[in-house]
Amino acid sequence: MSEEGGRIFFSSTGRSLEVEDEIRLTSVGVDIGSSTSHIVFSSLVLERLDNRYVVAERKVLHQSDVLLTPYSADATIDATALGRFIETQYRLANVDPGSIDTGALILTGVAVRRTNARAIGELFASQAGKFVSVSAGDALEATLAAYGSGAVARSIREPVRVMNVDIGGGTSKIAVCQGGEIAELTALDVGARIVAFDSEGRVNRIEEAARRFAGEAGLSIELGRKPDAAALNRMVERMADRLFEAMSRSTLEADTTALVRLEPLRNEREPDVVTFSGGVSEYLYGRETRAFGDLGAPLAHGILARVQTWGPRIERSDEGIRATVIGASQYTVQVSGSTIFVAPQSALPLRNVPVVTPDLPLDEETLAVERIADSVRSALRRLDLDGGERAVALCYRWRGSATFGRLDAFCRGIAAGLAEGLERGLPLILVGDGDIGGLIGIHCREEHLVANPIVSIDGIALKEFDFVDIGALLPASGAVPVVIKSLVFPGS
Repeated sequence: MSEEGGRIFFSSTGRSLEVEDEIRLTSVGVDIGSSTSHIVFSSLVLERLDNRYVVAERKVLHQSDVLLTPYSADATIDATALGRFIETQYRLANVDPGSIDTGALILTGVAVRRTNARAIGELFASQAGKFVSVSAGDALEATLAAYGSGAVARSIREPVRVMNVDIGGGTSKIAVCQGGEIAELTALDVGARIVAFDSEGRVNRIEEAARRFAGEAGLSIELGRKPDAAALNRMVERMADRLFEAMSRSTLEADTTALVRLEPLRNEREPDVVTFSGGVSEYLYGRETRAFGDLGAPLAHGILARVQTWGPRIERSDEGIRATVIGASQYTVQVSGSTIFVAPQSALPLRNVPVVTPDLPLDEETLAVERIADSVRSALRRLDLDGGERAVALCYRWRGSATFGRLDAFCRGIAAGLAEGLERGLPLILVGDGDIGGLIGIHCREEHLVANPIVSIDGIALKEFDFVDIGALLPASGAVPVVIKSLVFPGS
């Protein structure tokens, strides 16, 4: 992007966002996972809403076939083969890479391992400034699937309590949605490709979870050998039992608890609707009949049989295997207020910073420091950002007076919640929608002696799943331009 006269321009078109009420963008979403990879090209129409551009229309231009993620002999992803696949899809979509305005690259499972991520990153090096790169952990995958499947939108539209179950190759993710929010979520080691077979039915891949299930079913499973069919069926039934138990019960058996990768669901109330996404859902909804050398079809049959006798009605999801393919990212521009604090100025610009929106307890006159810290930690965990390895932009909506005591408690709570990242030297990035960004930044520096770079801006409205680029200070106004990249979900 280039800056001319304080306005931000798309490098591919040279047009200013600030003078247009409608913008058309070409975007691409790429999902590279342990089992499958796919790519979607979209056309987005953005319309101005006050000082923010929002998606008014989303049209899929081209979606690829689902590729079984290629692996090299050393069990890492074959970046060369993956690159050929992606090049072919650009050609089939009749899209030149230089014409892409924005995109999202989602890495899941083994794709996020360092050696894989480096190789994959090199594939997109020329487009790096236009992509939001997301390494999706269990909680984020569950959330993405809930949005991408349409479960979150359904919970508003009908309105009902919706459970979305995303059954993939290595794991299953469960999210309960109500009123447009995700009430709770979990994940467990149940997936269609925890054991995989060659064209002759011989085992060519075994995950640790498969060995656990095989032991429970009395199945001998070895690389290069065909497993006993009856015992393999018992294993799949056991997998369906464990998944259904995690979906429906408030207390889990020890064997099921051992498979759970996050906190289990509370299951205090039964959902009204159950939807499915992920690769296994294609069999469950009858959209796929072919075999791909895994347990997808029998696992779909097993879990469907159990849910049909449960009570909640089963509905078709908006998206199945492509639920976590984010069709695109939208670019929007806002300009911050001038009551901001940036120190040092060299801390800017910042690019592709994920936004967290904790539910901060700011209504009381006396603010509780530890409650604020806990809210921040909870928001970080929800997006798998709690390791303190990546800077985040913490979005808050200030309520009430800005007395010294309230500012002090707020700053101490935020600093405690972000402690791991601050200890690593990451910048403190705070974004508010009011006009006290400067006061908060000064308080953090002067009263709490935060030595990290501080970027505290205001006048900006953000939401979860946004990523932001914060530009350098605009000399004429003392404000900063903010480019907002929002993950776009079907039906939301």
